[in-house]
Amino acid sequence: MSQNPETNHWYTVGPLADIPRLGSRVVQHNGLPIAIFRTAKDTVFAVRDQCPHKQGPLSQGIVHGESVTCPLHGWVIELDSGEAVAPDHGCTHTFQTRIVDGIVSIELGGSAA
Repeated sequence: MSQNPETNHWYTVGPLADIPRLGSRVVQHNGLPIAIFRTAKDTVFAVRDQCPHKQGPLSQGIVHGESVTCPLHGWVIELDSGEAVAPDHGCTHTFQTRIVDGIVSIELGGSAA
C-alpha cells in the first residue's frame, strides 16, 4: 500500500489483541469518536461511532459477520461501507485500517472526517 505523506496520516490504535473478537474499542481524534471493530475472523473495521439514524453509539452494538446492529433502534450498518442495510438508509463515515505485526492503525488523512 503506497502512502503519500502529505495526505495520509496513520494513527496507531494498538495491538489487535486489545480489541475483543465481535467487539469494539473507541478512540478519539480531534473530538471525533471512532469505533474500531474486530470480527470473528479478525478483520478490523473503523467507522465514526455514530449511527446515521439517531447518532447512537455503534461501538455499543452487536457485531455479526461484517455488520453491527445499533443499540438504540436496531439499524444494521455494514462495517466495510458504513451503509445502513435496507430497508433503512443512511451512512456513517468509514476509515481505512491496517494491521502490521499485530498492531492496528487507522488512516486519518485526506477526507477522513
